[in-house]
Amino acid sequence: MFTTRPTLQGTFGMVSSTHWLASQSAMAVLEDGGNAFDAAVAAGFVLQVVEPHLNGPGGDVPIILAPAGGRVRVLCGQGPAPHRATIGHYTGLGFELVPGTGPLAAVVPGAFDAWLTLLRDHGTLGLGRVLDYAIGYAERGHPAVERVGSTVESVRALFEREWTSSAAVYLPGGRAPAPGALLRNPTLAATWRRLLRESAAEGRSREAEIDAARRIWREGFVAEAIAAHAARPAMDSSGERHAGVLDGDDLAGWTADYEEPVRYRWRDWTLCKVGPWCQGPVLLQQLALLDDGMNASAYGTPDYVHSLIEGSKLAMADREAWYGDAAPVPWEALLSPTYNDERRRLIGERASLELRPGAPEGRAPRLPRLVERLLASGVTSDGMAGAGEPTVARVGQPPSGPEGEPRVGPGGETSGDTCHVDVVDRWGNMVSATPSGGWLQSSPVIPELGFPLGSRLQMTWLEEGLPASLTPGRRPRSTLSPTLALRDDEPVLAFGTPGGDQQDQWQAHFFLAVALRAPARGGLDLQGAIDAPNWHQDAFPSSFYPRGGQPGSVTVESRIGEPVIAELRRRGHRVTVAGPWTEGRLCAVGRDPESGVVAGAANPRGMQGYAVGR
Repeated sequence: MFTTRPTLQGTFGMVSSTHWLASQSAMAVLEDGGNAFDAAVAAGFVLQVVEPHLNGPGGDVPIILAPAGGRVRVLCGQGPAPHRATIGHYTGLGFELVPGTGPLAAVVPGAFDAWLTLLRDHGTLGLGRVLDYAIGYAERGHPAVERVGSTVESVRALFEREWTSSAAVYLPGGRAPAPGALLRNPTLAATWRRLLRESAAEGRSREAEIDAARRIWREGFVAEAIAAHAARPAMDSSGERHAGVLDGDDLAGWTADYEEPVRYRWRDWTLCKVGPWCQGPVLLQQLALLDDGMNASAYGTPDYVHSLIEGSKLAMADREAWYGDAAPVPWEALLSPTYNDERRRLIGERASLELRPGAPEGRAPRLPRLVERLLASGVTSDGMAGAGEPTVARVGQPPSGPEGEPRVGPGGETSGDTCHVDVVDRWGNMVSATPSGGWLQSSPVIPELGFPLGSRLQMTWLEEGLPASLTPGRRPRSTLSPTLALRDDEPVLAFGTPGGDQQDQWQAHFFLAVALRAPARGGLDLQGAIDAPNWHQDAFPSSFYPRGGQPGSVTVESRIGEPVIAELRRRGHRVTVAGPWTEGRLCAVGRDPESGVVAGAANPRGMQGYAVGR
């Protein structure tokens, strides 16, 4: 079949990421003798510079890694809620939801410690060598992609009136970065250079230097600047100024750690996901709900698409009722054949317009009161249709922007995105990571450091007793969801995508396109699966402020075809037909364990993601 690009193949190594500079920097690390983990760390830091509207040093990252000959593990780079972040504190300020932006939405930044833990434990290079690429792009500049400038333009009023430290970085000379113009962040480069100097003075080995850098981040000049900044009141999405609750004790008391992935066997594949403190098992539940008769001949038919949409609704309803870090999650029951046989019977001929969580092990599901109230009233959106994404603070009533990224709602909210990177090397090491948070539109830039804090706390509920309730020391339920797939216990495929709530919907379609369709050139047809027409549904509460949703709503790429669109509408789906290349930003790498051939592919949508390798 026709694809926008070939699936790359080689024997040395492959990288796929959401920005070509990150992909090429990672490949340069492989060429320099580093392994997949060194390369992923280098790419992760470059992404913080070249996609600042999508992630940053103050954000978070879940990582799934498969060392050659070792077991698959998850490295958690999702920081928890601060110890003063209690439900009572927020409701006492008059909030029903955690603000979508500003200091009150900040958790402990997790990305830096996770990347350095990966480098220390599984990499081979020193910190300075992998940071060199990001420092260079921050110090000397990089050509800004169009969406950096459009994001900055959408929050110009906020930056100029309130977040002036952000304006100093992203409105140089009073102008948003033009496409292709060099964008610099010398303060961020200086932060990393100082961190390297201080860690080199303390560490007498590669590992000791990395640990010294981690300590400086948690307890040294970085932590001091973060804590002081969080305590300063700043405008947030409530339209008022508030100080945060993150402090030095929170920063000093947390480090990234390893855990076992959630696994699910589907036919001759075993898929590994981050646990239910994120939405990762949603992909596994969608596969568990598929009928055994699902095969290549059904692929792309109206029945196929309808079944996937309806299964996605059931899985996302379970996410809302059962997933989170604040209570035990019955994920084994959620993936059991008995439970999924029962749930599959709910998928009928017509589109469901209800949110229908299940009752695993006979336990009654419980939805947040706010969600139940919205469902009862029939009001499920607050000005921003579709699955939620990062928001920005309210300043006046900016007009709605044109179709595309970012969209600006009537309250000043904008939709954004995330990043992704996958790497496989010639030794068989494989890693998949989805960095996000700390967006330039999430919180004011810390003047001394050159980056903002994240706003992941908006994904918690201000109600006691829910799996995703705001709880000090517990992780907010994230949407970040990398994937690693095995065959015969050998890692063969790493993939993921930005997209908030849409991530595991897009990944399900991608994986089935790989698993059900014929291989290309003797290997997995990664590029064909990425290029295939995609869709998403919004019939559930968004993870992002203001937590809206659209019962029955399905957005499809026009390339899916008029016969499928007409049949979905006949079945009651509320179909929005989007542009031909609008759904998904998938990345993927693969490896054949027998031949050692590696492969890579990247998403053409957005004209930013690239795979590279040889």
